[in-house]
Amino acid sequence: MAIQSRTVHGEEPTIGRLIKDAQTDFSTILRKEIQLAKAELKVSVTAGGVGAALVAAALFLLLLAVIMLSVAIAYLIHWNGSGLDLHWAFLIVFGGYVLLAVLLLLLALRSFKRVKAPERAIEQGKEIPRALKGQGAHQDSVAAGAKTLDRA
Repeated sequence: MAIQSRTVHGEEPTIGRLIKDAQTDFSTILRKEIQLAKAELKVSVTAGGVGAALVAAALFLLLLAVIMLSVAIAYLIHWNGSGLDLHWAFLIVFGGYVLLAVLLLLLALRSFKRVKAPERAIEQGKEIPRALKGQGAHQDSVAAGAKTLDRA
């Protein structure tokens, strides 16, 4: 952020005015950093929320599998005694629900892997002390450009 001396009619700014300007600039930088962190965290929280909803859905399906074991489908597989024995029919239905729950958990894990720290805000936060000392990235690039001109 470029620091401009705010003077009245070409006069030199007072120390109090310079301190007030620095405080205002620092406050603005801090507010902007917080806004950036909020924006980055919103994306990560959304991905985490989707993952949590998928885990909840998987747990609900597992609960249904334990309680019901889908009596109707098991009896369909049994088919009045002409199909598989009843106990095998119940185990096949139970296995189908478990496979569905595992699939939902894998989707949830993939969604959780998208959750990450606000990297840009952290990097910019690390630059604040350098900027306060007057060693910002802009000055580094200007200094590097001046060195290449000196060599030419």
